[in-house]
Amino acid sequence: MKEWLRSIYHKLPVVRDLQAIKAHLGYNRPLDRLMAIAATIQSLEALKAGNERYRDPKRLLVHGAQYWSQNYEDGMIHEIFRRIGTTSKTFLEIGVEDGSETNTTVLLSAGWKGWWIEANPDSCKSINTQLEKMPKAAKRLRLKQAFVSPGNINDLLAELAVPQEVDLFSLDIDLNTYYVWAALEKFRPRVVVVEYNAAFPSDQVWIHPLDPDAMWDYTQPFGASLKAFELLGSKFGYSLVGCDLTGINAFFVKSDLVKDLFSAPFTAENHYEPPRYYLDFRFGHPTKFYVENHLEK
Repeated sequence: MKEWLRSIYHKLPVVRDLQAIKAHLGYNRPLDRLMAIAATIQSLEALKAGNERYRDPKRLLVHGAQYWSQNYEDGMIHEIFRRIGTTSKTFLEIGVEDGSETNTTVLLSAGWKGWWIEANPDSCKSINTQLEKMPKAAKRLRLKQAFVSPGNINDLLAELAVPQEVDLFSLDIDLNTYYVWAALEKFRPRVVVVEYNAAFPSDQVWIHPLDPDAMWDYTQPFGASLKAFELLGSKFGYSLVGCDLTGINAFFVKSDLVKDLFSAPFTAENHYEPPRYYLDFRFGHPTKFYVENHLEK
């Protein structure tokens, strides 16, 4: 567009008005975000102030922190391993999307090695694109694109040569999470993180009917209640040691490692957190899957 024509165009009243609206929206969007952050922080502080759980040193809630995780899983996982120690520093996570909001990205950044399984091919492509920029991290992470089901999970782990014991196993596939963990009868990670359905009371056993080919439709019926996971974990030799404040993730530790390090009893009634999805909020800068560290040899 020639300069004289551009000058006339920008002087048109409708164009000036549209530019003013655009500038106004662009200015207020960060302010809206700041107000949302302030409201969430205020809610968190009020919740902590009136919650005796935050005064129990054996509970994990106070240690919740968000580095790459979607909610407060990072800090709670860190605290679990501070108490029980690590062995191989290996992980398996199923359901990682593009790697920017996972429970194990921070572990990868700390030098751990592991496996990711993700169903979405576009997400896997995004991860691989980033890994090309991180040759050191790429050597410690193996990515598999696959739709996980109870029928194929054991074959997938065998194909990937995942050992029977890793330090951390994180599972979040929404609808059929319960059945996939139930199918792993020989897989014995030291710590397990699963997503539970907090819509059900702490004493109710509820499990969504198995539909191995279905995807979650974002309605209330999905996964399984915390009590159902507690009983499944107990069957496999795990103790429920906590849930995050949002009522999304449950944390399990092999029972022979628990000792007196966590808050007993290890039941859903003791550790249940109700759905507080309004606290599902990222406080810092937008997240990105990038973990390369120039200090790594």
